[in-house]
Amino acid sequence: MLIESKLPEVGTTIFTIMSKLAADHHAINLSQGFPGFNAPQDLLDLVTTHMRLGNNQYAPMSGVPILRQRIAKKVQLQTGIQYNEEEEITVVSGATEAIFSAITATVRPGDEVIVLEPAYDLYVPVITLSGGVPVFVSLNMPDFSVDWEKLKSAVTKKTRLIMVNTPHNPGGYIWTQEDLDNLADLIKDKNILVISDEVYEHITFDGRPHLSLMAHPVLRERTFVCCSFGKTFHVTGWKVGYCLAPKELTAEFRKVHQFVTFSTPTPFQYALADFIQDPDTYLSLPKFYQKKRDLFCEGLETTDFTFTPAQGSFFQLVSYKHLSDEPDLVLAKRLTTDYGVACIPISVFFQDKTDHKILRFCFAKNDSDLFEALNRLLKDPIF
Repeated sequence: MLIESKLPEVGTTIFTIMSKLAADHHAINLSQGFPGFNAPQDLLDLVTTHMRLGNNQYAPMSGVPILRQRIAKKVQLQTGIQYNEEEEITVVSGATEAIFSAITATVRPGDEVIVLEPAYDLYVPVITLSGGVPVFVSLNMPDFSVDWEKLKSAVTKKTRLIMVNTPHNPGGYIWTQEDLDNLADLIKDKNILVISDEVYEHITFDGRPHLSLMAHPVLRERTFVCCSFGKTFHVTGWKVGYCLAPKELTAEFRKVHQFVTFSTPTPFQYALADFIQDPDTYLSLPKFYQKKRDLFCEGLETTDFTFTPAQGSFFQLVSYKHLSDEPDLVLAKRLTTDYGVACIPISVFFQDKTDHKILRFCFAKNDSDLFEALNRLLKDPIF
């Protein structure tokens, strides 16, 4: 054997599998989490402008200064919290890289990392690569809230890190002030850090506020907050995000970041710096996405699926456990091949592939695609 796999349990991701299946069968792809529409034209024009101005060489490792300054202003406007743009804000190649770098910077062999599941599939492979031991704590079903007694019981002397995701993917749950207080009480006297995946921070519904972990004084001092311009501005292919963390944590984070991507595409950074000067570019997102969530949920009401409208993110879950015992992966593939609508089975978000008979649909698509997907789901009885 020429190489022994460091990740023997990891294969092709479900997102790649379902997107390929969707393409092969000309299905409407509501599986992978990317918008089905373009970015605002003003933002696209700004990229061209900065390319022509010659902003095409390596950016500084931590990000172009003007973007870090404007991220700091954005954060202060939203939360009242001040981050130092020189020492506490790092522009990265997507939130994926931010999470990778934060885990790699903090986890050593034998360290335990608490993963609240169902969880996005990035976390565990990176923990494993770092020699860490993932400790799984199941969220409450069906709302995906935290079971604080379970979480407290999972903490040991070896616990180094807790992974948080709010708004949650795939469940859509948004952490409350009580959640923040409970986490702070749990770790305040312990040597435990937190990584908070907040890529859907601007996609919240029904007037619910997004409460970033940075807003809690105890948590702010211990947390890497990972955010995504790609998710916010419909440019997931640009792979631009940022990480907020106290000076000491940022110093260690950057030691890893500089050898992963070093820097992020320069014209995108300048364009985003110009674009976010207008707060409405991101403050208008809840209204924009709520219309799509409501449209999709209104259509789902005519199906046999049961659901509760998502609190946040651009995913809607539906349950069919009252209808069938069919495995969720089998059903997801059948809906793609037979009905022309691709989705994600949420069993893939559990380490033991627990099957709750729940599917995840992405509604960040053009209205016409959502209407057509709903029509296809209604064309023949599914069960």
